[in-house]
Amino acid sequence: MNRLENKVIVITGAAMGLGYAAAIEAAKNGALLSLVDYNAESLEKAKAVLLAQYPQAKIITSVADVSDETAVKKYVDDTVQAFGRIDGFYNNAGIEGRQAPLVDYDLEVFKKVVDINLMGVYFGLKYIIPVMQKQEYGRIVNVASVGGIRGVANQTPYVATKHAVAGITKNAALEYGRYGIQTNAIAPGAILTPMVAEAFKQVNPADPKKAEADYAQANPTKRLGLPEEVGKLVVFLLSDDCSYISGQVIAIDGGQSNAYGNV
Repeated sequence: MNRLENKVIVITGAAMGLGYAAAIEAAKNGALLSLVDYNAESLEKAKAVLLAQYPQAKIITSVADVSDETAVKKYVDDTVQAFGRIDGFYNNAGIEGRQAPLVDYDLEVFKKVVDINLMGVYFGLKYIIPVMQKQEYGRIVNVASVGGIRGVANQTPYVATKHAVAGITKNAALEYGRYGIQTNAIAPGAILTPMVAEAFKQVNPADPKKAEADYAQANPTKRLGLPEEVGKLVVFLLSDDCSYISGQVIAIDGGQSNAYGNV
């Protein structure tokens, strides 16, 4: 079953990690793809690999910094010009920042995390929702985090912005559900992506693999998640099968967020 057959799907942060995993799953399910990333070289490489695997796929790319409102408007306009509509939006681009206690956090890094993780998500919604309103149809998946439903030590701006994404998701669902737009967010735990690997390097520079193993032991499944597992959830939420789910923040973390404390 091709859940996204001929659906136009925009994915930000598409060149690697959870964005790329969702792009693979969407292509497998018949989507027409508009892939967005700030790294031009990585984006073209991702497109080439996707087309080699799915030669029938139709893909356009946009190099854009999601914290730049003008660049966001352009990738939306380019998508509509190429495909005529936007059916689904995976609002995924984000960064972790750095690990530091709240009072010691570098202010410039803090602002950058806010600009990308919060304003980038907002700008995407600002320009894509009107397209979906005209169609009276749309599926939006924002990316929060387990850091958007609980605290994570030494990651204050990341946690703050991901809580904000959860709030924006709920408001968008309330305000635009009448137009046939379902808006949800996912809250991934530790998934084996380059960003998470970098976080483990910060936790234990001498032995990041040990940091990874220690974190996995605290998970009920005793392992970390895989990007393709997240991709499958995203495709479901972008599909017509998601017809009465809206305003939800769905954890995909092996059940770890059910535990007390900062595990």
